[in-house]
Amino acid sequence: MQLQNLILFKAEKYKMFLENTVNHKEQFGWIEVICGSMFSGKTEELIRRLKRAKFAKQKVEIFKPAIDRRYHDEMVVSHDSNEIRSTPVPAAANIAILAQGCDVVGIDEAQFFDDEIVKICNDLANSGIRVIVAGLDMDFKGNPFGPMPALMATAEYVTKVHAVCTRTGNLAHFSHRKADDENLVLLGETEEYEPLSRAAYFHAMQKPDDEERVSAKQTKQQPDF
Repeated sequence: MQLQNLILFKAEKYKMFLENTVNHKEQFGWIEVICGSMFSGKTEELIRRLKRAKFAKQKVEIFKPAIDRRYHDEMVVSHDSNEIRSTPVPAAANIAILAQGCDVVGIDEAQFFDDEIVKICNDLANSGIRVIVAGLDMDFKGNPFGPMPALMATAEYVTKVHAVCTRTGNLAHFSHRKADDENLVLLGETEEYEPLSRAAYFHAMQKPDDEERVSAKQTKQQPDF
């Protein structure tokens, strides 16, 4: 009897980590967020989940912001050229109209949408749709990016993926902008951005004046012999 109770306890304890959480009593969906830096595999993971849903004969629709035309006008394309057909939309409100009747909705580059994307995703999930969102969690200055924090807070599942730091080889979760451009939105690739670890990003973001002050302080602290 004790062994049976222990097995039931463990089953209940780990049930929360199962991906399939379909509610058979009420028709509600859920929200999954895939976030991380550039070159971390966000879009690749989004495409993987959506293709698996398509293989299961579920009705899937994919949306991306109309401003993102780096690879293709109508395809969601990962950095390693994995792709899936999508519908470019100028605003989040368009998604609510076009997603009717779907089982699964995918949204790429969610950080570029307006704040209404949060309400749209919750409305879709409340209507029984599985919503999978991918986007940058931080901008190039290391600040939370657009609606992503609110999406992460309201999602049932949040997956944070990491790139590899180009300078240290450690896990990277910062997107460092190499281009001399202060605009918040700058679409680009390896010429404009590189993924960095916390330490590498900290050093990269130090201004020359800051570096000179740190160097002067270190020199001043050195003992004279």
